[in-house]
Amino acid sequence: MRYVFMILYRGFGMRLPASGSRGGRYWRVLRRRAAKPLLASMGRDVNIEKGAMFPSGVVHVGDRSGIGIRCHLKGPVTIGSDVMMGPEVVIFTTDHAFSDVGRPMREQGMRAVRAVTIEDDVWIGQRAMILPGVTIGRGSVIAAGAVVVKDVPPFCVVGGNPAKILRTR
Repeated sequence: MRYVFMILYRGFGMRLPASGSRGGRYWRVLRRRAAKPLLASMGRDVNIEKGAMFPSGVVHVGDRSGIGIRCHLKGPVTIGSDVMMGPEVVIFTTDHAFSDVGRPMREQGMRAVRAVTIEDDVWIGQRAMILPGVTIGRGSVIAAGAVVVKDVPPFCVVGGNPAKILRTR
């Protein structure tokens, strides 16, 4: 049955106009209904934007949170409540193995999956990247274009590549 909903969402739901466009309130409701069966859990008043991609059955989204326009979630991700996500954010939960210098990297396969956790009241700016195993603490802000390679403490503003603490809130 999930396969049917995946076709419905990817073939129809994710292509609906963005929430900010004319009639956006209706597109938002249709996209949410098409996406809900694919998510592991979905809170109240969640916004899944146009072009958002995520794997089936491993993403949890809390109340009043959103997945931004053309965002890509690449594995198990837990998103808390009141999380704002800008366009084109990418969240990775695995990467390529490369420790054996005697073999080509393409033959070494993938490393183990490490879930990403985004706690409540987080703002993630446009085109930020979050790498495997990262936890973003409650109330934090991730600057646009940041590459987050390690955990972010609560109430911190981070930016850069690799992301560093710029200040606290």
